[in-house]
Amino acid sequence: MRNQLKHFINGEWVESTGSETYDVINPATEEVIGTISMGTKEDLDKAVAAAKQALPSFSQTSKQERVEMLERIAEEYE
Repeated sequence: MRNQLKHFINGEWVESTGSETYDVINPATEEVIGTISMGTKEDLDKAVAAAKQALPSFSQTSKQERVEMLERIAEEYE
């Protein structure tokens, strides 16, 4: 079972400010396959602030740079 209890905010994995979790269900078997952290308003506010701060420089990146960023994020999940 995989548990993802942190949020990826501002380029790093950070603990949630809350403790509520949610079971992830495999729709084929209806079994619990993991648990995720339910973000709070504070978590959302941090993520939005980080996104606003990153937008000016991110909007200047090329398609290839963005693809590479997404690939690095996917690697972190794996």
